[in-house]
Amino acid sequence: MRSVIERSSVRRGGCGAAAVRKLLVLFLHSPPEETHFPRSSLRTREDMGNRVAREDFEWVYTDQPHADRRKEILAKYPEIKSLMGPDPRLKWIVCTMVVVQFLAFYLVKDLPWKWVLFWTYVFGSCINHSMTLAIHEISHNTAFGNNRARWNRWFAIFANLPIGLPYSASFKRYHLDHHRYLGGDGVDVDIPTEFEGWFFCTRLRKLFWIMFQPLFYAIRPLCINPKPISQLELLNVAIQLAFNAVLYWAWGAKPLVYMMMGSMLGMGLHPISGHFIAEHYMFLKGHETYSYYGSLNLLTFNVGYHNEHHDFPSIPGRRLPMVKEIAAEYYRDLPCYTSWVKVLYDFIMDDDLSPYSRVKRRLTGDVKQE
Repeated sequence: MRSVIERSSVRRGGCGAAAVRKLLVLFLHSPPEETHFPRSSLRTREDMGNRVAREDFEWVYTDQPHADRRKEILAKYPEIKSLMGPDPRLKWIVCTMVVVQFLAFYLVKDLPWKWVLFWTYVFGSCINHSMTLAIHEISHNTAFGNNRARWNRWFAIFANLPIGLPYSASFKRYHLDHHRYLGGDGVDVDIPTEFEGWFFCTRLRKLFWIMFQPLFYAIRPLCINPKPISQLELLNVAIQLAFNAVLYWAWGAKPLVYMMMGSMLGMGLHPISGHFIAEHYMFLKGHETYSYYGSLNLLTFNVGYHNEHHDFPSIPGRRLPMVKEIAAEYYRDLPCYTSWVKVLYDFIMDDDLSPYSRVKRRLTGDVKQE
């Protein structure tokens, strides 16, 4: 059973070597049984030659850490409130991305299929995944502000067009629950289902699970927390299907394949999709949210600053590095990542990690969902 210091995709203490040395000292002077997971979470069965470490989620009986940390930081640094509010550049960046994809639709219509598939993965998947994270930003009303919430909803539907899969309206409803009730059993649909945790427990199965993550993210809400369909969701579907039909009628099948496959590939086995695993999967026991401080934040609206984002969801991604800079002592010692590719590799190859590697909590009291 590995020690926590061997999980090389996670760094502690501001990702510095000094912190690693401290962990080495602690490890060398720790009793042999002090391992990453408690013994009660171990399975003894063998599956396809790989030992499976977990048989359940990591159940906790404490509240999520972000609300308390937010109160503490704001009490010490009230100037952080000035970072809240809409990002005036966001709407222009999103419009540019939509136009670029429309241009790409036109350019691929006459390409040989091999080049359509090539550009789908190399370019289309990147920009479509980036667009999903733009929709994530818009879901927090950072395009037009809280006073124009309806404008944000319609703008998200517009940003949804080059993705091909109508999901922006549903995403907001479930994503705000994810923030409010992080890890909440039966509410937070970012948590995998019991079937996912039980079945995708070997390296080959985890690879398959990552490749088809968009499918599991689409089905999971229906299994965990189904909600009545809203009028805005119906409009989202109708507008998207109409756009897809017009695209096919105007330029044929190749732009449609480029669009749809780009979304599926970009959110599957792709460097950017490492953020799905990096954000909340428990590489280190006791930590349920992790930040990533690497170059791919430039393409993803700083979604890698995930501890900062959950602490202050109303602050646009562009300003999250300023939160880390102002309240540095709150973030420098938290585990962090420097490579999403390494996260994906470690998740697949480490037999201690699986979809079960998530913190869950049972919710009590009045649960108010979106």
